[in-house]
Amino acid sequence: MKIGIAFANVGPFTDPDNLAHLGVTAESVGIESLWSVEHVVVPIGYQSEYPYDRSGKIPGGEDAAIPDPLLPLAYVAAVTKTIRLATGILILPQRHPTYVAKEAATLDVLSKGRAILGIGVGWLREEFDAVDIEFETRGSRTKESVRAIRSLWSKQPEPFEGRFFNWGPVASLPKPVQPGGVPIVMGGHSELAAKRAARYCNGFFPAKGSPSELAHLFSIVRSECEKLGRDPGEIELSASAPAMDLDAIKSMEDLGVSRLLIGPPGFSRDDIEKNLTRLGDAVLSKL
Repeated sequence: MKIGIAFANVGPFTDPDNLAHLGVTAESVGIESLWSVEHVVVPIGYQSEYPYDRSGKIPGGEDAAIPDPLLPLAYVAAVTKTIRLATGILILPQRHPTYVAKEAATLDVLSKGRAILGIGVGWLREEFDAVDIEFETRGSRTKESVRAIRSLWSKQPEPFEGRFFNWGPVASLPKPVQPGGVPIVMGGHSELAAKRAARYCNGFFPAKGSPSELAHLFSIVRSECEKLGRDPGEIELSASAPAMDLDAIKSMEDLGVSRLLIGPPGFSRDDIEKNLTRLGDAVLSKL
């Protein structure tokens, strides 16, 4: 089981020294990956319901700093050697795929093949309005964007034709270091998200769900793969950790999960080091 840390670019980790300390300490105890989050803007007084908290609101309020999801990962890449660097998630339909392809490939080169591109379709309608992207077509735009990104990562320049994006043969360099490109992970906890993961992604990360809910979503991934003639084993399954003990980890392994994500292990440098060291000794060393 791999263990990652989510929300690695917010709160105290907007400070570069704290971010570097988190990355270096996490790597030293055996944490596999850091995952960043994204909102380019948070409209004041938004009415859309945040799906991952009972309050319906983003943790930290409307004035909480949420840095760009990719730049902090590049910063961590410079001070670490092995920890993987993931967007968890990047709101893909709000971005042009040519930029995402270039940025993700650049991160992969800078980190020597440690990038993971976690994507989602988004939930905050008011944010889509602010960046002038149609909310209702975000699912279709996401699917096409993935296809466009992979086209830009191909070895030779090739044209692209779609509903939202069109271009002739173009050069997009550098290419990702990882064979086949940067792994793309679909975030979301709906049945449709599970189907999207099976249809055009390398992984699936439902950020919430009870064991029974996760089992249902993972069964949808497997069923959709069977319909497509795809090996379900190609889809890496991640989930939020219900607890950080060996029994809980074993129960998630039984569901097919190979990566568990936890929240930040503290908010001060001392707490981060103390709690990560404890986690490494009590859990990570025994996996």
